[in-house]
Amino acid sequence: MSNQLILAVDQGTGSTKGLLFNSQLQPVASATENIGQASPNPGWVEQDPIEILASVEKVIAELAAAVRPDSGGPTELIAGLALTNQRESAMAWDPKTGQPLSALLGWQDRRTASAVARYNPETQAMVRKISGLPLDPMFSALKFAWILDQIDPDRSKSRAGQIALGTVDSWLVFKLTGKHQIEVGNASRTQLLDIERAAWSPKLHTLFNIPVEALPQVVASDDDTAIITSGPLAGKPILAVLADSHAALYAHGSTAKATFGTGSSIMARTDAPTDHPGLVNTIAWAVAGQGFGTMHPGESDHGTTARITTAVEGNILSSGSTLIWLGGLLNQTTHDLAALAPTASTDPRHALNLVPAFGGLGAPWWSTSATAQLTGMTLGSGIAELAKAAFDSVVLQINDVLKVIDEIRGEPLTRISVDGGPTSNEWLMQLMADLSQRIVVRADIHELSALGVAAFAGTHSGIWQNTPAATNTSFAPKLSAAAAYERRTSWDAAVADSLKTSN
Repeated sequence: MSNQLILAVDQGTGSTKGLLFNSQLQPVASATENIGQASPNPGWVEQDPIEILASVEKVIAELAAAVRPDSGGPTELIAGLALTNQRESAMAWDPKTGQPLSALLGWQDRRTASAVARYNPETQAMVRKISGLPLDPMFSALKFAWILDQIDPDRSKSRAGQIALGTVDSWLVFKLTGKHQIEVGNASRTQLLDIERAAWSPKLHTLFNIPVEALPQVVASDDDTAIITSGPLAGKPILAVLADSHAALYAHGSTAKATFGTGSSIMARTDAPTDHPGLVNTIAWAVAGQGFGTMHPGESDHGTTARITTAVEGNILSSGSTLIWLGGLLNQTTHDLAALAPTASTDPRHALNLVPAFGGLGAPWWSTSATAQLTGMTLGSGIAELAKAAFDSVVLQINDVLKVIDEIRGEPLTRISVDGGPTSNEWLMQLMADLSQRIVVRADIHELSALGVAAFAGTHSGIWQNTPAATNTSFAPKLSAAAAYERRTSWDAAVADSLKTSN
């Protein structure tokens, strides 16, 4: 039925958003619920799993009400739910009662940074070869191990099936359907998956002391067998699950994209994994084939014939969060900073570099011990220059990753697709085009992850046919190549100083 709607939920770090999409990929209703996070200790980032679940249930209920004939909304039927989510965040719960046994440790959480040093270089190389990911606190494995050390030190409960581990998608699917499963793209971000086999790696879950009995079943991105058991969508399937950056890449339909948010994710499709140390390998999504999703924890293989799309990615730890930090420091909102930055002095002598290595640096450096740097301060520096330095750091970090993608491709990316809330700032988009010397293509719909998972669900479930592509706006460089090079050179020197502190 081409008139059916898909309800897409995007569970992010700062909010949960829901949209109803029709077959033309037009949002006909939306709902948003903000959620909080806590930092009980330096470097710790936690969220409340119950609050996250409640936010999802609330937006589902609000959107389901919009399709009732007496609500004045559209009368098309909702075919099912499409879910996209923040990645790498990890938690534990009781599989019998469904009650959380831990907080949700956010993807930005760095409490396990010291644990990295326990693994020698050979072991770290093995981890990267199997999982595609460098050993880093951002990924779920070290978080899972830390959680189990608190609630199950000897792992007896885990091995007895009394503890369930999972990422955000696992938690939500479990609460909505009762099934303990994880979408393969999300699984590839745990650092426990063998990305060549799309199956849990016995070497890795043994290395991190994470009993496989506690891990969810790995399923394809378009697995639609999980039926929602309660609420306004009871009896409806979850049509698809995609991690947020993966969903955005699918929506763009392009070679590469950059998602602006609390952090930034730069992702490019690839035909083969890369061995470049600056980027990671990941599974973007998998379309179900005969046998996929039937492998349960502990089995050696699943015999999948699924079509798997792989990608390389660079993850930046602090983008929007840099602006939030600076705004708090200066008693300014991020909107205030956005208004101040364009007024900053254009005199090169007043150019500041703010390297936001608050918990180390992610891609392409992957240094847990790099420290934050603010260089170039003079008596002529003011709040506007500080604001400009913060915005510069967002786009210059993204460009650092794009340069590595250029190396892997053997040719430069002349265009980069972008998405995320901050991309609504046209000055920022022009700054991205100027400093990177690339054409920046911005999706006209901000909620691109929700659109992507809805398009994926509609296409691969057969509900919709000929799903149209999203419309966009382009920004071409206006700054001279020489001036852009000079600015990037100054930034490179500041990053080098930040990395020196890790030696």
